[in-house]
Amino acid sequence: MAFPVYFHVAGHRVHPHPVMELIAYSAGFQLYLWLRRRAGGGGPGAEATGWLVLGCVMGALVGSKLLAWTESFHQYWPHRADPRAWLGGKTIVGGLLGGWVGVEVVKKRMGIRQSTGDLFVFPLMLGMSIGRIGCFLTGLDDHTCGVATSLPWGVDFGDGIRRHPTQLYDIVVIAMMAMLFLRRGRRPWANGRMFRWFIVGYMGWRFAVEFVKPRETLVAGLSAIQVASLVGAVVSGVLLWRGRTRGQPGIVSTPIGESFV
Repeated sequence: MAFPVYFHVAGHRVHPHPVMELIAYSAGFQLYLWLRRRAGGGGPGAEATGWLVLGCVMGALVGSKLLAWTESFHQYWPHRADPRAWLGGKTIVGGLLGGWVGVEVVKKRMGIRQSTGDLFVFPLMLGMSIGRIGCFLTGLDDHTCGVATSLPWGVDFGDGIRRHPTQLYDIVVIAMMAMLFLRRGRRPWANGRMFRWFIVGYMGWRFAVEFVKPRETLVAGLSAIQVASLVGAVVSGVLLWRGRTRGQPGIVSTPIGESFV
């Protein structure tokens, strides 16, 4: 297999990353709409939901860019006069944390006190998994593959070195998290707990897997993504603990958005 793996559409060669990214956004948004319909109209109204989605998108855009620039500042700074350099680069960790902050800002301004993250969990999982396929098919240019490995599933992305296919690891871990959430069946989740467990699980995973990826250390031998992942996991863990000790009332949801009461 030669990387990048281009798609051929109507006689044109199309790069895999934007194709899979578009599919990821579309599929995730459609799943979100479907889950919201299944929820039966509970939770924030249509207008509030629109503002929440906008806050999520804008926060994710800013967060993903800022963390990408921080992670690879030495690569961006020499090309600082070229706007194209600053338009490139995104990180899932930055997108998740930025989207979370964006939603919280909107909720604060609109006076929304209930947690709204649970309904985003499975759409995020779907979108992230599809997006990671695009990262894998892009190969070395995406800067998401791992370091060299002698393991039998190592992949040569074009430089003659068999590397950890960390993009595929991401997909496997996300699928495992989805199965764990679904195994709860119809048992209700306390308000916001599913989203917080998702953040704890994924951020914990990203902190660990970065050790087998090429990285620039920022502080204490950790990369910018690892620092952000650690902060996100700790904050979400504290919120879980506080919610448990306070006995969260309010919205209750199942893993597939079965009900909001």
